[in-house]
Amino acid sequence: MVQAYNFLASWQLFPEKGSYEFGERPKSGIYKVESLEGKKELSISHNWVTLENQAFASQYNIIADGALNPFADHQLADNAQIVFVDSITFEIHFYKNGQVNLDVVHEIMPNGYLKITQQGSKEDGTKYTNTELYHKQLSVLPYSASVAGALIRPNEEGMIKHKALTAMEEQTNMQLNQIRKQIELLALQAQEIQKRKDLSLMIYNARLSFKPNIGQTYYLYEKNNGDNMLSLVSPKEWGPSGPFKKFIAGVKLLADHTWMEL
Repeated sequence: MVQAYNFLASWQLFPEKGSYEFGERPKSGIYKVESLEGKKELSISHNWVTLENQAFASQYNIIADGALNPFADHQLADNAQIVFVDSITFEIHFYKNGQVNLDVVHEIMPNGYLKITQQGSKEDGTKYTNTELYHKQLSVLPYSASVAGALIRPNEEGMIKHKALTAMEEQTNMQLNQIRKQIELLALQAQEIQKRKDLSLMIYNARLSFKPNIGQTYYLYEKNNGDNMLSLVSPKEWGPSGPFKKFIAGVKLLADHTWMEL
């Protein structure tokens, strides 16, 4: 089971990072992938708690040989298949009545998180996609991560690390979001400045027969010969017989001597 090595762990859910088109959003969850000793088989267990504090658990074993194999829980599927795309991606396809009714894609992300994407169909046939992100769990749970697992007792060191990890995630995510917003604002400001620069170059290359005043509104035209012309006269004042090919924009001169489109 070399290909499954990166996935063999207990994974703790980031509830705020998931997106759900079907089913209830959990407030916590554990996803565990184990390799059964002496068998080419994976054991997958999933425990989660809803926002209403309802607890759910599921567990199943599946042969990881790439073939279509019978699945024990016929309510979910008749057959199932594990496909290892590479060492950081594997897929589980569940078949019901000869058709795929659920795809579950497991991906190890560049930051080490586990991304699980579920794609299936609701009872009315509508397609849905649920996405969850997990990080490798520290051994701090006072309960088993699988139905038949042994009891895991918390220890002080594990609790300290768990609390520190949670605080670190919250703080760094907040800081990254602030920086991201600042970058987006700077990008918008840069686009606006570039737009004013391009317009200003066009105007300063146009025909000027007067000295423009800051704050005054002017009108930029393209003449019949392709040259640009700046005028105090608006298109409405020119009327249909204006001496230009087309009206480009109303503009105003700013204090920094750039031009802004109105």
